[in-house]
Amino acid sequence: MSLHMLAARLHGVGDVRVEQVRCPESGAADVLLAVRAVSLCGSDRHYYLEGGIGGAEVASPLILGHEFSAQVADDGGLACGMAPGTLVAVEPARPCGRCEWCVQGHPNLCPHVRFAGSPPDQQGALAEYAVAPPACLFPLPAGVNAAQGALLEPLGVAIHALDLAAVRTMDTVLVLGAGAIGLLMLQVARLAGAAEVFVVDPVPERLAVAHALGAAATADTPAQVGDWTGARGVDVVLEATDAGGAAAEAAEAVRIGGRVILAGIPSTDTLVLRAATLRRKGLTLKVVRRMKHTYPRAIRMVEAGRVRLEPLITHRFPLARAAEAFACHAHRRDGVIRAVVQMPE
Repeated sequence: MSLHMLAARLHGVGDVRVEQVRCPESGAADVLLAVRAVSLCGSDRHYYLEGGIGGAEVASPLILGHEFSAQVADDGGLACGMAPGTLVAVEPARPCGRCEWCVQGHPNLCPHVRFAGSPPDQQGALAEYAVAPPACLFPLPAGVNAAQGALLEPLGVAIHALDLAAVRTMDTVLVLGAGAIGLLMLQVARLAGAAEVFVVDPVPERLAVAHALGAAATADTPAQVGDWTGARGVDVVLEATDAGGAAAEAAEAVRIGGRVILAGIPSTDTLVLRAATLRRKGLTLKVVRRMKHTYPRAIRMVEAGRVRLEPLITHRFPLARAAEAFACHAHRRDGVIRAVVQMPE
């Protein structure tokens, strides 16, 4: 294998360049991977448009991309039954495994986590090759392709959100935001036993997909929630937007004693909430931090046809056109839901 590879690196706001970089070294603890598909997500969009998320800022060229699938490219996975050529989904997080939160079973909350494609120096998967430890690799069954394998990561986020929501049989659910995460929440909520799942998003094309995936009703604002529920409000709101005001909309739309689950990353890093609404309704508010222990369930859902991923993949690009993929994704052009960068096998 060559010592160099092509990679898409973010040099600054709106500045993605495909260039030659050194190949990663797998070492004794990692497996070398030939990347096959990378899905661009909301956090990639924040890095591209704003140069950071919260206090995490891109200060030097960074390979983004953490939703990905790959083929095992060396013998590093043999001990775990993964021969070269095995197609795998890749967990992007490497928690420390030793801190209080890891030991308590919450590796997604690990403050020492190394997460692919994040500042200051954790390189991601928008490249020809990447490395990961065997514990982060999940072999894909024959019916799950590389692009679908990349979307198992956002599906994991949706599964984790529903775990936090504890949706009960015949609950009513509102999903705010019909991007990929919201559309996956819609499908998982239905699997969890929700009686009706309503979806709100200002983009008509996304609402059409939500309807096709089983939404009971859709609208461009939450104003119709009262009509849908007889003024009671829904039992659970799952928020998946980049709008700081969506949290307040969620609190207004949920019933007294209801649950609000926040998964979105607001562009302003600020949430707006009315304390009186939270207090008088006695609401439970939970925040989604990535996911935990979700890949096996996600794979089974897709393999069994219980969750559909293909309707979310609206745009595909080769690595050489990664800058175009980012522009499309970031500015939400042409009805994009998920833009996937795919490598030839």
